[in-house]
Amino acid sequence: MKYVIGIDLGTSAVKILLVDQNGLVVQSVSKSYPLIQEKTGYSEQNPQHWVDQTLLGLEELLKSFSGDVDDIEGISFSGQMHGLVLLDEVNEVLRPAILWNDTRTTAQCEQIYDLVGKEKLLEITKNPALEGFTLPKILWIKAHEPTIYKKAKTFLLPKDYLRYKLTGQLHMDYSDAAGTLLLDVSKKEWSLEICALLDLDPSMCPPLVESYQEVGTVSFEIAKATGLSNTTRVFAGGADNACGAIGSGILKDGETLCSIGTSGVVLSYESTPNKDFAGKVHYFNHGAPDAFYTMGVTLSAGHSLSWFKEVFAKEETFEELLSEVGSVPVGSNGLLFTPYLVGERTPYADATVRASFIGMDSSHERKDFTRAVLEGITFSLHESIEIFRRNGKSIDTVVSIGGGAQNDEWLQIQADIFDAKIVRLTSEQGPGMGAAMLAAYGCGWFNSLNDCADKFLKEDKEFTPNKENVEKYKKLFAIYQKVYVQTKDLNRELLEFRH
Repeated sequence: MKYVIGIDLGTSAVKILLVDQNGLVVQSVSKSYPLIQEKTGYSEQNPQHWVDQTLLGLEELLKSFSGDVDDIEGISFSGQMHGLVLLDEVNEVLRPAILWNDTRTTAQCEQIYDLVGKEKLLEITKNPALEGFTLPKILWIKAHEPTIYKKAKTFLLPKDYLRYKLTGQLHMDYSDAAGTLLLDVSKKEWSLEICALLDLDPSMCPPLVESYQEVGTVSFEIAKATGLSNTTRVFAGGADNACGAIGSGILKDGETLCSIGTSGVVLSYESTPNKDFAGKVHYFNHGAPDAFYTMGVTLSAGHSLSWFKEVFAKEETFEELLSEVGSVPVGSNGLLFTPYLVGERTPYADATVRASFIGMDSSHERKDFTRAVLEGITFSLHESIEIFRRNGKSIDTVVSIGGGAQNDEWLQIQADIFDAKIVRLTSEQGPGMGAAMLAAYGCGWFNSLNDCADKFLKEDKEFTPNKENVEKYKKLFAIYQKVYVQTKDLNRELLEFRH
């Protein structure tokens, strides 16, 4: 039996999957690492932690592997998007990585619009200037840490740095490069025009490769540290959302994914780069050959539920917290929640708005609040589905992965709010499985990623919309959409009181 390894470098942990030729996850290991949050809006990590924990995870995985390590043919990667890793002339890290959920760069986003222009930026990168993207972070370093900026010779994204440490080779794949605001998404090349307008040296941008492209082999040092063979082939990998799409079989026009992790994503396959969503959703290169995807983002999806549990059910499991949700009627007895705990991305791109419970009275119990949180997260994700539908996309089936796929009641809520059939997969590994599939395809096991998906991925259960609930949720969604409009100014006024 032959094997591949998928490494998913997340925001809070690295997850490593050992997958055989039938798509079976033989072993999995997860290793966590801390965030650095020195002040409000700042979110950083030490890149060495990613490397250390990945090596520990690989060592642990291989110690309990009873097969021949030479049968592990390939490794590929999935990674958190947008994070800035700055390297000096000898490829040493200059400072902690600034992550996707860091919001310090509002002034730099305005600078991009002033110097590049909103229309020009959308024309080239297909995306608006948002605090989470990589380019504003580079400009922030240039303005606030000029000594470090002068030493910077190249930049990488998180999983690209990890791959460099395993192979000694510097690359960035198109799906992750599309999230930097420096890639011409249609032409699949770095934009010299944007670099010139912002006075950036284009030589900082690393060589570009396809997600399934072989970029080297495991170095002797890493092989010795982990137990891997130094002949193990390494493939570039992709952005976590691109890999999540691959690992969920989103590989044809009309296929749509709902992924609920810390943040939430609604992602739909696109065969061309030329649809116009006016920047209301993201438009990125896929990890699949010659493909793209559009994507809307809810910044605090699973994070909203985790926050609620931590504050109101600290000693209980998620299963215990959610156990009574099915006894609460649609609409949570008149209680609405907006999941803007750290601002919002789609469709508002507002870093200052904050979450709300609307409609509370003394009859509400904790179970009403719990269901309201689930409904609010799903309403936010539905904003993206509505944008897709208004732009001519037909969405009647959605594959649901992540934390939102672990609870049947929540999956039914998704079916009713999205008014679409929801599909859960038998083995839902998301981005890690997508990374493993890229390695399997790169190793030549399959003629296409679609063939790989047919072999690796199977449906577990379907949830169909309840028409009565669909109509109720349409009314509630219209109310939900008013909350942002009527609270955004209040939240700005409250800014000075936040600590």
